[in-house]
Amino acid sequence: MENEFNEPIFNEMKHTPNGSRSKLIKSKNADFEGKVKISIDDEDADGIKVILRKDENENIREIKFVCSCGHTKSLILDYSE
Repeated sequence: MENEFNEPIFNEMKHTPNGSRSKLIKSKNADFEGKVKISIDDEDADGIKVILRKDENENIREIKFVCSCGHTKSLILDYSE
């Protein structure tokens, strides 16, 4: 029952482009950078959804606003200071 309320944790992967126009990602070009939690605010206000990306320590790393028309805007937060 506890597991029902926990947000799922995903592995975050970054890759370097291999120079060709292929959409294939080769293992030598991929790196796992950590884990991320994703939560979506389902209460649409004026047709806008809010997607929060958090790290394992619950720090918000990115806030993404998605309009019902398909446009998105992202705000990336950097805690490195």
